[in-house]
Amino acid sequence: MDVGAYLDRIEYTGPLDPTLATLRSLRIAHLYTVPFENLDIHLGRALSLYPPALFDKIVAHHRGGFCYELNGLFAWLLAELGFRVTMLSAEVAGTRGFSPAFDHLALRVDLEEPWLVDVGFGDGFRYPLRMADYADQSENGDDYLLVADGEYRILMRRKHAVGDWTPQYRFTLTPYILHDFEARCRYHQTSPDSHFTQNRICTLATPEGRLTISGMRLIVRSAGHKTEVELTSAAEHAAVLRHRFRVIE
Repeated sequence: MDVGAYLDRIEYTGPLDPTLATLRSLRIAHLYTVPFENLDIHLGRALSLYPPALFDKIVAHHRGGFCYELNGLFAWLLAELGFRVTMLSAEVAGTRGFSPAFDHLALRVDLEEPWLVDVGFGDGFRYPLRMADYADQSENGDDYLLVADGEYRILMRRKHAVGDWTPQYRFTLTPYILHDFEARCRYHQTSPDSHFTQNRICTLATPEGRLTISGMRLIVRSAGHKTEVELTSAAEHAAVLRHRFRVIE
């Protein structure tokens, strides 16, 4: 891997020693520069989980991707920098329970204690979450909690630190490699039942909130406020991707 090119892509110039401070800084830099997006699926382009292909797409061609691509490549970067990183199979919570295994790829990073890391879950937590205990961890007004359920750990979220806890996804501690996620990655590219084939999305965290294109709507969340603009043409959609997300399809 060309580590320097990757760091340039995420506009990171900080320390590189494998510490929690570095991990936090790398992760937030990644979230602010590399969007979560599924545009290639709607352009009919097959996705590859071959690591050099991920690097070419995300770094060389300044694109984003979804969980397998983003966390797969980020895991490679962390390993190159000397972090101990493990790929985990996660099952996403929905109205009918949890999705099948390998539906989401999350990362465990072991420092003095284990941390949950994820740069591929859309509007999720931004900083590493401690896995060793189950105390609430607050972030940007929301609370996160990891709870044990048999062999699983369930990531819970409570928005605005009030109301009910909502499950985000669950995972086991079994280690996997990127190849293990290929079948589920193909499903999400091809199945009409996959939400990734049903709607185009491109979303990027910002220090103030989040930018999202969902279908033909541009959604801007900033400082607790939300605005929506309907995009009227493919040319306008492409222009917003280029100027607001720095993505060229």
